[in-house]
Amino acid sequence: MIQVYTGNGKGKTTAALGLALRGAGAGFKVYVCQFLKRGRYCELVSLKKLKNIKVEQYGAACFLRRTPQKKDLALARKGLAAVKKAIASQHYALIVLDEINVALRLGLLSLAEVLDLLKKTPKKIELILTGRSAHPAILKIADLVSEIKEKKHYYKQGVRARKGFEF
Repeated sequence: MIQVYTGNGKGKTTAALGLALRGAGAGFKVYVCQFLKRGRYCELVSLKKLKNIKVEQYGAACFLRRTPQKKDLALARKGLAAVKKAIASQHYALIVLDEINVALRLGLLSLAEVLDLLKKTPKKIELILTGRSAHPAILKIADLVSEIKEKKHYYKQGVRARKGFEF
């Protein structure tokens, strides 16, 4: 199955990691590949305590505040290679491709290559793709699509990202 969490609202990664936690609780091995992210987010501290969840990050700090550079392309390519390796190992029941939709939109990954990967993934492996602006071709082949819409957000009242809630 392929699940997609997209939209401009808060909670896409949180939903995906919730499924990772649920899968781990069921005894499944879980692999989380975070594209465009680097840092010690609080949820990663918790996930590292679970033996059957592996998390790897393929991004540079503060990526979204600047124009993509060659190192961003290289990191995204490295992340996609890691996902391919995780799929080929057939060691994981659940694989999260966090922020892959944004990596695609920014041209850091090839849509054709990602679609090919999704189509060739064995059916016994659950894939979760997150990030704003999911490509229509991704939405078409997905088995589940959740669009998270922002109705109201405290950022607009000047509240900054808070440890334990946003990171």
